[in-house]
Amino acid sequence: MKRTASVVHGMVTILLLIFLCEKSMAGVVIEQMMKGREGIASKVIIYYSGHRFRTDHLEGGLTTIMDFKGDRMIMVDHSSRSYVEVKFSHWEKEIAKRLKKETPVTTPRERKIIVRRAGETATINGFRTEKIEILADGELIEENWVTRDVDLKEMEEVMEKEARGFSKEFRLEMKEGREIYEKLKPYGFPILIKDYTMTYGLGPIDRMEVKRIEQKDLKDEVFLPPAGYQRIVPKPSKK
Repeated sequence: MKRTASVVHGMVTILLLIFLCEKSMAGVVIEQMMKGREGIASKVIIYYSGHRFRTDHLEGGLTTIMDFKGDRMIMVDHSSRSYVEVKFSHWEKEIAKRLKKETPVTTPRERKIIVRRAGETATINGFRTEKIEILADGELIEENWVTRDVDLKEMEEVMEKEARGFSKEFRLEMKEGREIYEKLKPYGFPILIKDYTMTYGLGPIDRMEVKRIEQKDLKDEVFLPPAGYQRIVPKPSKK
């Protein structure tokens, strides 16, 4: 169940970035720092333009490119100078099947979600932010430092359009995540997220911090495999 929560949390974070940026920026580059349970930090660069989305995990030498309109997903391994290309809809179905196998066959218990102001403000990486706490059945599960320095215009319309495609195979798993998003969005864009859902001890084991947001025109090459890389044909999955 914890692994399922982690996967869904990551997907919701990606969706949130897409929803907030599509209408307000023609192209955007977002630099993030991620930190896990062991406290090891890793840099992630996100590129987004229209219906195309790319993430670079610099320490791991991995790149993922998604083309929602073209139903295309590319996974690049820079260390071997190779990549795999699949249909995004097929990948989504495979992940949904895997989650169902790993999750006990029980109906998830719905939790009461409360999103509340903590009464604290701070400037983080140049953004004016406010601390928002998220509780599930009275337990603190997430801490968000959000900003209104990012344009949120027409966000709701964009969210509904993208969510229908991206999350169609994850409606059940993402129900709570969507509820959190709906209750959080009036407060602003998350610059710092601390996830307490899988904490052992006192500190958060998952942390996402936005270091930089830059608006720029992105060329088509950004969303294509690097020149000279070998395409690897994936083996069919066993039924």
